[in-house]
Amino acid sequence: MAAENAAEHGPTAGEYIVHHLTHLQSSRPGGVADFSVFNFDSLFFSIALGALGCFFLWLAARKATSGVPGRFQAFVELLVEMVDQQAKGIVHNAQSRKFVAPLALTIFVWIFMLNAMDLFPVDLFPFIWEKIYGAAGGDPHHAYLRVVPTADLSISMGMSVAVLLICLYYNIKIKGLGGWVHELFTAPFGNHWALYPFNFAMQIIEFVAKTVSHGMRLFGNMYAGELIFLLIALMGGAWSLSATGILLALGHIVAGTAWAIFHILIITLQAFVFMMLALVYVGQAHDQH
Repeated sequence: MAAENAAEHGPTAGEYIVHHLTHLQSSRPGGVADFSVFNFDSLFFSIALGALGCFFLWLAARKATSGVPGRFQAFVELLVEMVDQQAKGIVHNAQSRKFVAPLALTIFVWIFMLNAMDLFPVDLFPFIWEKIYGAAGGDPHHAYLRVVPTADLSISMGMSVAVLLICLYYNIKIKGLGGWVHELFTAPFGNHWALYPFNFAMQIIEFVAKTVSHGMRLFGNMYAGELIFLLIALMGGAWSLSATGILLALGHIVAGTAWAIFHILIITLQAFVFMMLALVYVGQAHDQH
């Protein structure tokens, strides 16, 4: 009888997914895009993991030795060398690379750590937050928490907009304000007054398309990964002492393990792709048309 009551009052699959995909927000958004609303969970994990990543890199630099490096130092040196080689191959201005190479390293490490939050059990942090929220006098059923910041469109698009602003800065720095404005109206079709409107429109479309695709690619992959983990978790939650229930439990273990292993490749690849595209866009800002 108690089991039947628990089943009746437990969340449905749809309610479970909706609950896990709801942010801890400052207020309810008034529309699809409400810039007055802050997702506190995404901000917290982004800032905390960013600080943690900086600490690890600082620790590696502080403990670096000229002799035989330890495993941690060797790993960080390999990572720095990889990013530096990519920066040299794309951004040919040595002075710009003094800022761009560390920026690319920061992007890769930060996004990798944000993506890696998807490898934790989907109910771990929400369960802890539910207990804290309930102990503080709140309703545990409204204790919302999402722990993968890159599965939040505002975070991924915020990063891509930051890359856009850096590209605009280098466009002006390398070409001068007058030279960049001249390029906006004369490329790609040529320097003729009749072509100025088409050139300008194409330039704006290019900036917007690169920025949107840059952020949406990261968001889409991480959101899909998060959703698949939730669906796998539902398989485990539906187990019972029956043939079907046992198969669901086994499927939950096998699918969860397989997807977690495969997802390690995805989170690394998405961090690398975002970093490489940032380097490519900054490199394009140095090119003269």
